[in-house]
This record gives sequence, C-alpha cells and structure tokens, in this order.
Amino acid sequence: MAVRIRFARHGVRNNPFFHIVAINARKKRDGKPLEKLGTYSPHPNIKEGAKHITLDFARTKYWLGVGAQPTDGVRFLLERAGLLPPRPLHPKVKRSPAAAAAAAAAASSAESQPKA
Repeated sequence: MAVRIRFARHGVRNNPFFHIVAINARKKRDGKPLEKLGTYSPHPNIKEGAKHITLDFARTKYWLGVGAQPTDGVRFLLERAGLLPPRPLHPKVKRSPAAAAAAAAAASSAESQPKA
C-alpha cells in the first residue's frame, strides 16, 4: 500500500484549514486517513500575523521512516520544520564520462558553425 503524507482540506469557502494526514495514495483528498499528523492554517492570524502549524514530530518521522511520500506542499513544510533536508535548487545531473565528452563536442561544433 502506497502511503502519502498530504493535506486534507477543511474549513469554509475562502477560509481553508488543512489537516496534515497519512493516507493511502489511492483515496480521495478528504477520505478517511490512516492517521492525523497535524494541522496547517494558511491564512495569517490577524492579531499575531503568523500562520499556525502544529505537527506531531514523532509520528511524522515514523511515517517517513516506513516509506510514506510527502506531497510538494507538505514537503515544503517538513523542510521548514527540519524533518527533511532541503532540496537543492538546481539538482546536478550525473553523466557518464563518455556522455559528458559527447555533450562538450556537440556544444563546440555548434559554436564553430556560422549562423545564417
């Protein structure tokens, strides 16, 4: 069973409130989760000016340890919380030495050709 850590939307129109849940990947967005891991309110509080996030670190680490894959939005929150390492801005592409030499040769031949 593929498990995802994702948002389940609650709240009212124009004022969403999300539960961070561990759920089977094939279930619908607001389906019954395996476990509720926390909450996230994307709108800042008027008095404090901050967004509210609650998260059960121990259970989130458990689900990540058994192979649950977070969605992009949840991954961003987990990176900010320090549970996941930040993703590189520009991932390096690993190439074999032969492929790197071929790419360099193609680039040099493209530069040497006159443009019409």
